[in-house]
Amino acid sequence: MTCARGRSSARKRTRHLIELGGLIVKAGIVDLTGDDRTTILGALIWIAEKLRGDQREQARALWAAKGKQAFDMDTEPRAGLSRAR
Repeated sequence: MTCARGRSSARKRTRHLIELGGLIVKAGIVDLTGDDRTTILGALIWIAEKLRGDQREQARALWAAKGKQAFDMDTEPRAGLSRAR
């Protein structure tokens, strides 16, 4: 039973990591950096530093609004494209 729980936990973690990677792609970061992992990591470290700073709440509010806008735009039907697949 423990082995089965461990596999389930590993699958959940893997799915979570894949989803996070998808956000990096969705934001255009991979294309904009030429898939330069050093630059991507540096940008993520910069974000973490902002979140540790005194402007944390302002940064979170700004980024959350931008993220919501991107998700909302993604769910709207695009001209000429069907949602059904």
